[in-house]
Amino acid sequence: MSKSDLILPKDFPQLQNDTFLRATRGEETEHVPVWCMRQAGRYLPEFREFRAGKDFFDTCRSPEACCELTLQPLRRYPFDAAIIFSDILVIPQAMGMDVQMVSGKGPTFPEPLKEPEDLQRLQAKVDVSKELSYVFKAITLTRHKIEGKVPLIGFTGAPWTLMSYMIEGGGSNTHSKAKRWLYRHPEASHMLLKMLTDVVVQYLLGQVAAGAQALQVFESHAGILGPAEFKEFSLPYLRDIARCVKDKLKETGQDVPMIVFAKDAHYALEELSQSNYEVVGLDWTVDPRSARERTGGKVSLQGNMDPCALYAPKEKISNIVKKMLEGFGVRGYIANLGHGLYPDMDPENVGAFVEAVHQHSKQMIKQK
Repeated sequence: MSKSDLILPKDFPQLQNDTFLRATRGEETEHVPVWCMRQAGRYLPEFREFRAGKDFFDTCRSPEACCELTLQPLRRYPFDAAIIFSDILVIPQAMGMDVQMVSGKGPTFPEPLKEPEDLQRLQAKVDVSKELSYVFKAITLTRHKIEGKVPLIGFTGAPWTLMSYMIEGGGSNTHSKAKRWLYRHPEASHMLLKMLTDVVVQYLLGQVAAGAQALQVFESHAGILGPAEFKEFSLPYLRDIARCVKDKLKETGQDVPMIVFAKDAHYALEELSQSNYEVVGLDWTVDPRSARERTGGKVSLQGNMDPCALYAPKEKISNIVKKMLEGFGVRGYIANLGHGLYPDMDPENVGAFVEAVHQHSKQMIKQK
């Protein structure tokens, strides 16, 4: 029995910094909270050293490894939240698909879904407590080891994004195989999206039970869909996930903030802001002031500095952050990048980004 089996999801250390959680609810904060997508990642030398020679999904299945990788960036930077180290493709694995991380290629499905009859290969009813217990153990262990420094975010891929991986067999520029399903097999597409939604809901509820204090839903491939397809094949499932998770949590008197990040779905900001999520994450193609206007103060916003701005000198990063803060305003706002950190980024520049958010936002709040 490993140490993580002995740690139970209760008696967690008291939270010392709730800035991120207050910002999700649109409350006043002393500074704008900041975290980064992929903050536990290959840009950190300690991450590369820890992961060297280890299989990616073996690492994902080790609660101790996930805990260590989640905590690494917190030792370097004063982030206001942590996100559990894991991967969105653990869900297709739980449904019976083989997924491998191939060096130089990325995630690969040796036997992707090709035709609707392939849906029979999937495990329709997934016991998440069995198939994904390693994620829940990682969350519980991390909640204890984080010692209440910052909240811990759990996450999932959204149904359309997962579906596109399962059909494409990996990453794709056009997603034409997955989109072919939407046009040629709409009924089978909805069947698959519904199956995925059911697993996602149970998975997110399991993460909360394990100790996750907020949840993010990644619709990373939203931008490959046009507005009509997004409204038919993505948005209804995003809404179902938030509604079902919240309804279930309400039964036990729990209230966990949820973030939706639909990358490149700038055409759907209004709809996303009315989808039961407290926070809408934005990529860098969206103007902050315009996003505020279009979402009408219904939600908090998260984002959205271009990750490539981190290649700039530190002084320039500081100026970009200041402009971003002026655009979003300091209330109901969580600073982040418009996508994840890239492996070749300088850790010092990530530190400069975090420092600039805290420094400029504190000054702006004082001047209000």
